[in-house]
Amino acid sequence: MGSAGRPRVRYAFAMPFLTFAVGLAAMVAASPARADFRVCNATQNLVGVGIGYRAKAGWITEGWWHIEGSSCKTLIEGPLSSRFYYLYAEDAERGGRWDGPINMCVAEKEFKIAGVSDCVARGFQRAGFQEYDTGEQASWMVQLTDDPATGGVPAAPGTNSQ
Repeated sequence: MGSAGRPRVRYAFAMPFLTFAVGLAAMVAASPARADFRVCNATQNLVGVGIGYRAKAGWITEGWWHIEGSSCKTLIEGPLSSRFYYLYAEDAERGGRWDGPINMCVAEKEFKIAGVSDCVARGFQRAGFQEYDTGEQASWMVQLTDDPATGGVPAAPGTNSQ
């Protein structure tokens, strides 16, 4: 018998492992994409980002997420519950911004503010947010580029990231 029987024994043990590994890889590849609202900073500068949305209790604005150059951050985890989201961002190094016509409240430091009216009277600042219609997609991504940061022109496009 000698060594003639050993390769078959090794093959017999390797085959179930290989089948399991291939099956696991297929399950991972077939799993649904992660749903969330992400912002990617395609500039080389640090950017501060605030988001606005309509919750069951009313309007909410939150910030600041600090996004390093050439990186992304998830602002809302899980499937999106609203159709419309609003974004405002500032270039922390050059002073440019990505803004829009929808006024909402922000603060100097980290914030979560209920309501969008009387910002200054309530001790906050008012900023113009850009509206993104996600079309009720479960996931969305906005990419900030150098062009809008130079003068506050309309914000970067958003896409369904699935």
